Order: sequence, then C-alpha cells, then structure tokens
Amino acid sequence: MTNSARRRFIGIVAATSALALAPGLLRRAQAAIVPTCWKGVALGADAELRLYHPDPRAAEQLIERALQELHRLEGLFSLYRDDSALSVLNRQGYLADPPSDLVRLLSESRHYADLTGGLFDPSVQPLWRVYADHFARAGASPAGPAQTDVAQALKHVSYKAIDVDTQRIRLQPGMALTLNGIAQGYITDRVTELLRNAGLERALVDMGEIRGLDASANAAGWKVGLADPLAPEQILAQVPVSNQALATSGGYGTPLDAAGQYTHLFDPRSGQARPLYRSVSVMASTATAADALSTAFSNMPLADCAAVVRDQGVTAWMVLPDGKLVTQSGLV
Repeated sequence: MTNSARRRFIGIVAATSALALAPGLLRRAQAAIVPTCWKGVALGADAELRLYHPDPRAAEQLIERALQELHRLEGLFSLYRDDSALSVLNRQGYLADPPSDLVRLLSESRHYADLTGGLFDPSVQPLWRVYADHFARAGASPAGPAQTDVAQALKHVSYKAIDVDTQRIRLQPGMALTLNGIAQGYITDRVTELLRNAGLERALVDMGEIRGLDASANAAGWKVGLADPLAPEQILAQVPVSNQALATSGGYGTPLDAAGQYTHLFDPRSGQARPLYRSVSVMASTATAADALSTAFSNMPLADCAAVVRDQGVTAWMVLPDGKLVTQSGLV
C-alpha cells in the first residue's frame, strides 16, 4: 500500500470568515476572495492548494510555480522514483555534490532525532524491507518476521551513522534511508515560503501535511478535522489552523499486513512495527516539525511526549488504543 491513505487522517473542514468580521472595506474585500484551488498528488499522497488572490490568473501562475517546486523536491526525496537523489543514495551508498535541499533535510532529520532520543530516525528503511518482504510471501506468519531478521536489520539502523556535509553524503554498508516521516512537511514548508515570498498574503498549503498562511491580524484560518482511527470516515476532533502547520501519523493508514497489526511506524530501538497509538497529530510552527514529531511520538510514551511538547511549544493529540483522545499542549 502506498502512503496515499495517510491523507485520510486530516482533512480541511471549512474556511472561517474572520476577515469578514474585521472592520474596513479592504478586509471585507479580502475575505470575499474566492480561492483558486488545485488538487493532486505529492509524494504519493493527496495534496491540495488554496490560494486567495484577487487575480485568478496570477493565482494560477503561482500554483504553476508551486507545482514546479513540488516536482523538483519529489525528484530529490521520493522512494518511488529510481532516479531520485534519495534512491541513488540508497543504491550507491554515497552521493557526491548532494543537492542542498537533501543536505538540509538530513540536517533537520538529525535535529529531530536528537530531540526525540532517536525515535525519529530516517535510517529505518532496512526494517521496512524486512517486514515488506515477509508479508509479501505466500503463507507468511501473521506474527511477523523472525526476530533474527529484525535484529539483523537493526544493525543498519542508526541516524548517527549517516555522514552528511555539503560535499558528500555517505552511508554505512547495508544502510538505507527513508524521508517519508518528514519530507511531506518539508515540501509543505518550501511551497508556503515560495508563496509568501511572491507576496501572497493568504493560502492553505497541503503537500502531504497542512500549513496555513494568513498575513491578517487575529486570523482564525481554517478548520481541520482529525479523522477517527476507529472510523476514518468520521471526524474525531476539529482544530483551527491559521499560521501554523498540522501533521498526523497513524499506522492504520499504511498497514504492512492484511490484519493491520503491523505498520510503517517503526520503533528504531526495538525494530517493532506496532506503534503505541492509533494516531498522533501535532501542530507546530512549521510542517517539518509537525511531521517529524508526529512520527517520533508514535513510539514515545505519553510522559516523554509531554516533555518534548512543553520544550518545543507545540500541541499534540494522541488517540490511544481504546480510542480515547489525549491532548497535550506546550503553548503558553
């Protein structure tokens, strides 16, 4: 299964009308702008852009520029393209003169790995191979791959063993990387920055994770629904997103086995593929942070999550195995 199911975790419910409530004809005119929209796919996941621009033609041109940036970054981070920089790195074990965005994202990955005690780790790709190969075999044991195979894969899982600088990226033999736990957020941020730098004041960007852009004061933004993991077609909670980003990780969106017991959310310490929560959502100032933290929190006890939440000033929603929703906030 591809990660396209991940987009069922969160969905845009509605745009608020806060601008219309503000005084002044200019704000009323801004609020009345009908968004120019695009829907498609980014890194195998559903994606969407909503640009609020008084000139639809100019908005379409900005969308074209945003899609060019999306496609450029997909050419770096995608595991589904054999010619991507990441795929070449995994195949060769090294990459000379690496693209600056790949160096930057791996540096960001190291930051979030350090921050979460290694629970965010882009080097878990060998674990995915072990589990995917096991469940692809006819008559595969529902108990998962042999522990000896998992232990062997774990020998090649260590974010600290990734050698990165502007001249070269080198992996240890047997290592392979995945950026699926952070790349959607990074692309969302890069597209948002492109639109802001072009002078756009209001937009909703969803390149796998959601980020709002609104230059107006006290903007209420958009209402975003968090899916109920026990009934994904239903909304468990609604949260407002304005000049923040929201990301969700949930194993039920990408099961590795027919029973849905094993997922892509690997614990880099044990090699297990059964996260602690049905889903984790994080709201942060950037989509990169929200994406990485939601991935890491999936295998982090609540008390440890709370410490990071407080330290980083983010908000997190964890859906426990029994369906109970726990909210943690580090905002003051």
